[in-house]
Formats: sequence, C-alpha cells, structure tokens
Amino acid sequence: MRVYLDNNATTMVDPDVVREMTPYFGEKFGNPSSLHRFGSETHKGITRAMDQIYAGIGASDSDDVVFTSCATESNNWAIKSAFFDRIKNGDRNHIITTEVEHPATLATCRWLESEFGVKVTYIPVSGDGSISAETVSSFITDKTALVSIMMANNETGVVFPIKEISEIAHKYGALMHTDAVQAIGKLRVNVRDLGIDLLSMSAHKFHGPKGIGALYIREGIKLSPFIHGGGQMGGLRSGTLNVPYIVGMGKAMELAEYHQRFDIKRIETMRNRLEDSLLQISDTFVIGDRKKRVPNTILISIKGVEGEGMLWDLNQAGIGAATGSACASESLEANPILEAIGADQDLAHTAIRLSLSRFTTNEEIDYTIEKFKKAVERLRNISTSYAKVKAQNEAYPHK
Repeated sequence: MRVYLDNNATTMVDPDVVREMTPYFGEKFGNPSSLHRFGSETHKGITRAMDQIYAGIGASDSDDVVFTSCATESNNWAIKSAFFDRIKNGDRNHIITTEVEHPATLATCRWLESEFGVKVTYIPVSGDGSISAETVSSFITDKTALVSIMMANNETGVVFPIKEISEIAHKYGALMHTDAVQAIGKLRVNVRDLGIDLLSMSAHKFHGPKGIGALYIREGIKLSPFIHGGGQMGGLRSGTLNVPYIVGMGKAMELAEYHQRFDIKRIETMRNRLEDSLLQISDTFVIGDRKKRVPNTILISIKGVEGEGMLWDLNQAGIGAATGSACASESLEANPILEAIGADQDLAHTAIRLSLSRFTTNEEIDYTIEKFKKAVERLRNISTSYAKVKAQNEAYPHK
C-alpha cells in the first residue's frame, strides 16, 4: 500500500483541477496580453479564476490579488516591500515575526537585518507551540512597519490569533501580513473579517498545481512592483500570465472552499483516531492542543528513535511523512519547533509530522498505525542494543 501523509509539504492535484486546466495547454493557448482572438480566448478563464480566489478568501472587488510563482515569492515581496516602501525612506525601522515562520519569511527578515540594519523581533512560541496577541503587543512600537505572522504553523498545525494580532498592528500603524499557506482549505479564511493587509498563498497546498501562488493586497495598500517589465497585473508583477496554472489555482480554491465546509470533520476524525492510536506508544507526545490546530496535522515527538531511521522505515512501508518543513529539508537542521519549545535535539526527541488530506482514507490510517508502531519498536530495540554494546565497551575498553 502507498499512503501519502505529507500534505503540508504538497498535495496531489485534484483531478477536477487537471480537467479545468487542460484546454489552456492546447486549444486555448493564446497570450492573454495579445489583442487578437487567440489572446482573448484566455480571458474568460482568468476572470473566472480571479472570482474564485476572491470568493475563497473573502476579498472585496476593490482589493488586489496578484499572481506569483508561489507563497515564497509572495512572502518575499510582502516583507521586502515593508523595507522599500515604509522603512527605507520613512521613520519606521522594525519588523515583528516569530521564530517558527517558514524559511521564506525568516531568511528574508535576516537578510534585511544583515544588509540594511532593519530591527527584527522574532517572537518565541510557548510550550504548546502557540503565541498570544499579548506577546505581540509587548514588542510592538510606533516604529514597527510590519507584523508578519503565519496563520497556521506548517509543522504543528497550531493556529495563531491573527485577528487579534491584526488589531494590535493597526493600532500602531503597522501593516499586517500573514502566510496563510497552511490555512486555506482547512480553516475559514476571510481577509476582511481578520483585518489582514497582505496574505500569501500557494495553490499546491490545496490540491492545485505547483508553481502558482498569489499575494492578496488590501485596498489602499501601495506596494512597489516586485518584477518590472510589461505591466501585467497592474504593473505590480510583470511577466506573461501562466494561464493554465491560474485557471487551476482558481478551481482548486473553489474546491477547497467547498470541502472545507463539508469534508473537514471527516478529516479531523481520521486525524484524531490516528493521533490517539500513536499516543498509546510509550514516551510520545503531540505538540499543540488539537483544538487549536488545523484539523489535518500531527507533529508527534518520540523518545529513543532517530528521525531519519523512522522516515526510512515508514518509506519502506510505502508511507510518506516528514520530520520538518520540506522546503528546508536539505539543510538537515534541527527541528525549529522542538528547539523553540525547549526539547532536546538528540535521540531523546524525534518529531514526525503526519498531515492528511481529503483524499486520505480510513484504510490508509489503519495501515499507518500498524506500520508506525512496528517502526518505533524496531528502532527502539536497535537503540537499546547499541546502548548496551557501548556501555560494555566503555566498561571493558580494548587495549
């Protein structure tokens, strides 16, 4: 059996999305900036996709949604614009974010610190992986240009209090940006209700294609163009529009909104059953109160098991899981969430992330429970045997 439980890294493209995209690779291939009928044939698909995305996040017609390559680009644009538009030539010099943001946010903030001397506050999370609006309030000043905090954490699934944080940001005249990659399709996201100025999203996180994302920009917010050129997207992000992917993102958003209303309880029930079963394993704990998490995510810490070994065993059983953010996996760094909550970064604590989707089945959950428990047992036995041999060698060293 093959079981995919790494949906926080990427999701499979919904077959309905593929069908929606297909005509725009062939019969409707025109450049939408062209004035002839081949170009105009693509306009209907783009317009429909825009309507689907606006509806999916509760945006007003007076707001802007600009297509990007992904949320990494959107995050970069939102944060760098805070420097170029509000810090460089203004009297503000401060950004607030958290220690557990996506690398796209953290790396951009660190670059602004090192290259331009921008002051950045990295708020730590508490022992359950959460932050409070009160903590943000204790760090914000009238010099703060931007507050950039994700809506839901990609590792733990813990949801942050964005509406309350937005109110605090606006009280001090700061912009509110949120990386909503892990929230869309899992939570109700309404940018107007939440008071968000800038929101990043990626289609491949909600069963759309890879390589397409967007930045929501609230009415009245002026950003410097991120890419200059032919004036597409109102001059904010020039370049020929990726019509098939835009169409796919719109359809994926429409489906995500539908399934968020009708399918999330089923996903949550499967997640809870998987979580309860794995917590029967001794010396394990899950980070984050499940009532404060998105309904598809588990980050489980296991004592006495090495992370790469655990992923190897699961992979051999046909199960796809993760130890951390896929976008940072090549760095082989310690898990930032475990560091943030103070857990030891050795064999004592390995964190495995399991993330479900609407395509996950109960049969797959049963299979995962069985193989996960067997993997822990096998690896703990190896660890115990190794410890015994090591102790014997230390007691009776070879001459």
